[in-house]
Amino acid sequence: MTTTVDDLIALVRAYNPRLNEALLRDAFAYGAEMHGEQFRHSGEPYFTHPVAVTAILAEQQMDDATLVTALLHDTIEDTKATYAEVSERFGAEIAELVDGVTKLTNLQLTSTETKQAENFRKLFMATSRDLRVTLVKLADRLHNMRTIKSMRPDKQVQKARETMDIYAPLAGRMGMQWMREELEDLAFRVLNPEARNSIIRRFITLQRETGDVVERITADMRVELEKADITATVMGRAKKPFSIWRKMEEKEQGFSRLSDIYGFRVVTATEADCYRTLGAIHQRWKSVPGRFKDYISQPKSNGYRSIHTTVSGRDGKRVEVQIRTREMHEVAETGVAAHWSYRNGERVENRFAVDPVKWISGITERLDDSHGHDEFLEAVKLEMYQDQVFCFTPKGDVIKLPRGATPIDFAYAIHTRIGSACVGAKVDGLRVPLWTRLKNGQSVEVITAEGQKPQATWIDIAVTGRAKTAIRRFLREQDRGRFVRLGRELARVAFDQIGKKATDKALATAAKEMALEDTDEMLARLGSAEITAREIVRLIYPKLAEKQGNEIEAKRAVIGLEPEQKHHRARCCQPVPGERIIGITYRGQDVVVHAIDCEALVDFEDQPERWVDLHWQDGTHTSTNTVTLDVTITNDAGVLGRICTLIGEQDANISDLRFIDRKPDYFRLLLDVDLRDQQHLHRVTTALTADSNVSALERHRDPALASTSRG
Repeated sequence: MTTTVDDLIALVRAYNPRLNEALLRDAFAYGAEMHGEQFRHSGEPYFTHPVAVTAILAEQQMDDATLVTALLHDTIEDTKATYAEVSERFGAEIAELVDGVTKLTNLQLTSTETKQAENFRKLFMATSRDLRVTLVKLADRLHNMRTIKSMRPDKQVQKARETMDIYAPLAGRMGMQWMREELEDLAFRVLNPEARNSIIRRFITLQRETGDVVERITADMRVELEKADITATVMGRAKKPFSIWRKMEEKEQGFSRLSDIYGFRVVTATEADCYRTLGAIHQRWKSVPGRFKDYISQPKSNGYRSIHTTVSGRDGKRVEVQIRTREMHEVAETGVAAHWSYRNGERVENRFAVDPVKWISGITERLDDSHGHDEFLEAVKLEMYQDQVFCFTPKGDVIKLPRGATPIDFAYAIHTRIGSACVGAKVDGLRVPLWTRLKNGQSVEVITAEGQKPQATWIDIAVTGRAKTAIRRFLREQDRGRFVRLGRELARVAFDQIGKKATDKALATAAKEMALEDTDEMLARLGSAEITAREIVRLIYPKLAEKQGNEIEAKRAVIGLEPEQKHHRARCCQPVPGERIIGITYRGQDVVVHAIDCEALVDFEDQPERWVDLHWQDGTHTSTNTVTLDVTITNDAGVLGRICTLIGEQDANISDLRFIDRKPDYFRLLLDVDLRDQQHLHRVTTALTADSNVSALERHRDPALASTSRG
């Protein structure tokens, strides 16, 4: 149904009776005139799109300027309208906003990494001036994703990937969780329709088997709150398909083994009632350890406040519960849009709303023009994708870090000098390895020593862009000559493999294509494993690089060894190509290769001289990397045979099979599977997890085998 200007005015008047109706009507008429006979891929008049974008923003109760900008957001880009004409007719503020949206639209965010990083920088520089530009762009992307079926299949995939990688995380980071979830689900529908449909079918089956779990648990919660004399609104729902899929991927579990697939929200009148509600829920149901977060006392940087807890509900099913006040709920729902929200013609003042412009300004201030584009991209993606943890210095100061951050990140967050001099850390008074993942509320003390310098292995341990940037800068300056020589040798070998020479002209051309200042800078980055030799070859000889398919022999699979050194994969962690690795030297020059997160490495914490910085050779590896899988299957006829067939269908070989537990209803066994790399492992585990007779699957790692890894 076509939305008329009267429909739009009625929608806005519902929350803003003081709407400038004449301005909105004028913008509607001007936009309709400018877009004239233009049509969308679906065949609809093009102007239906700006109107739909405006309606999305009106539902967020946005101000007049933002709504007019939405109506005109494509005029300067796609019609004969000019900036001067828009400015003269609608004012400088609206012209600036429309121009800002036009500039964001022109950014090619799906190009090469270097260009993508440069565009990210421009995007954040632009949005830091007025975030309403980003709000219009997000609404524009949301409507485009809602109507994406009219586009060519290849364009659908391109737009969906861009949405998943950039716009959905950006919406989430700005506190617009509803928009993030819808963008993710719409992109998921395009990128992996089979997975999405599978999850929906399983939800239907589960509901048929168990009834309406949401309604029952919601009713139970209302009863408990009435007993405690707490007035609150209780809402429940099944989580979105993509949220379920992401949880399955992260936990490496099948749908049937996921427990917290339902989410519940309790909205109270006061902050005190939030904590009373938490007490009532924990008295009634058993809380799940490690799943409690208090974002009321420690709000997120975008103003989000809520208490999160997970409890074992009916039939032992885990359910996630969020508890917040009405004001907190408004910020949680609308995020940054709360800053421009109107109600009854007045700007809404919400004491919990925090302007995320500070977050964007923080990024643009920390990363000056001297930093490489790839480092900027890395920092921005980490800022957007990761949730945060809050840790304390010994003096009680709060340090905000991305989830998964380590003491090295903590040290660099305090000061670059502290980070560079770090030799160890104490967490809650106990000495811990530098690769320890920090948790909310922990107290961290950084131990420094004069003369200490950043180590190459820290790159794999650090998570924040700030820490990685500082470490890389030091390593490049400290070991630049060595990295240039190593990079030149790596380039020579890569070019030799396709029958070409790594001439100075060829290398200079590649450096120019990568937008680097000179050949030495490119070779230094190649030598420090920031870029790969294959990337350089592909820039100069793309067709030859595609044809290059020689498998890398196991004996030359690892880079970073001395000529006389031999390496062996550690049996405790069984690293495969594609995973972060580190080497430990033994007498006789042998090097044992461990995964960076291997528990056995803690035994060598006080022997830094034995650590060797390693990485895998770029290319196709042979299927000689054995990985042990711990698999639990149902005890039915033909199941084991089908499991073996599934593995064979993924071009993987089973080299050993051991039963470790036999029960009347299930078998548990260890499978040794020979694989090429991390992607090959993922394909095998995904195929097994999808089988209905596999009830549990995890990668088997045994730290006790560390002592048997040599030879």
